Amino acid sequence: MSGHRWTWLAGATAALVVALGWSVATAKVKKPIDWVALNPAFAGATFVNDTETCRTCHDDTMTPYAETKHARAFAVNPPAGTGECESCHGPRSKHVENPTAELKIDPASRARTTVCLQCHEGGARLGWKAGAHQSNDVTCSSCHSVMAKKSAKGLLVKATLGDTCYQCHAEVRADGNKMSHHPVREGRMDCASCHNAHGATPGLLVKNTLNETCYTCHAEKRGPYLWEHAPVRESCANCHTPHGSNQRNLLTAKDSFLCLSCHSYGGHINLPRYNRTSNPYGNGCSNCHVSTHGSNHPSGAKLTR
Repeated sequence: MSGHRWTWLAGATAALVVALGWSVATAKVKKPIDWVALNPAFAGATFVNDTETCRTCHDDTMTPYAETKHARAFAVNPPAGTGECESCHGPRSKHVENPTAELKIDPASRARTTVCLQCHEGGARLGWKAGAHQSNDVTCSSCHSVMAKKSAKGLLVKATLGDTCYQCHAEVRADGNKMSHHPVREGRMDCASCHNAHGATPGLLVKNTLNETCYTCHAEKRGPYLWEHAPVRESCANCHTPHGSNQRNLLTAKDSFLCLSCHSYGGHINLPRYNRTSNPYGNGCSNCHVSTHGSNHPSGAKLTR
């Protein structure tokens, strides 16, 4: 019985190897490119399908490229019919005959993004074409490095995701250095915890709305509540700023002064000169209205419990 199991296992392993070998031989990109549409100079060019031909001139770039994820992936599953280099750079027969920059695709152009999307379209990048980055001419190579390994993951152009994003979003880096901030600089989360750089939602959020994004960590604030605080239900950003604040709890203004931006009616000792809890050592209004986000207590109509 034991021998029969080993025979079956050996047969299954052999079948798997054959299957993998077949997939390697027939690997294709998901979405073939019309290279002439990207650059008319490609007209009449054919695929050389020989990496060593490229190496005769480009060894200086191909050597660091060998350490990247693309190189390791293509070593196991090379693209069929185009060759490793030409799957991204297009048919190079005309370039081999006349090695000029005529067939170059500008890294800052949307054409370069089209090259990447032939394999990387769909999934988290499903909304890329309708997203803010695409609309503002941010291309794949603005954030990703294909030819050299510069980060531990993500093929980023900088060592970390934050440093990559801060190339354009310097104001977010400044906010992250304020007194109250999400633990990004401590390494407990990063930009991708809240944002999908390839998405199309407002703010490139990982969820459809700001509140849904916040609730991925702050589920206790979700509700539903018997007594709701209307600004909370509308948007967390009514009271909080996500990237950093010099007020505690990421508030947009100091404690009770934030409440007074809406609750400035009479008949209540809620003006700063009367409310003695509006000081650096108290919570102001929330000393009494403790359930700021909402209450399920039968007597919590004023969010006091």
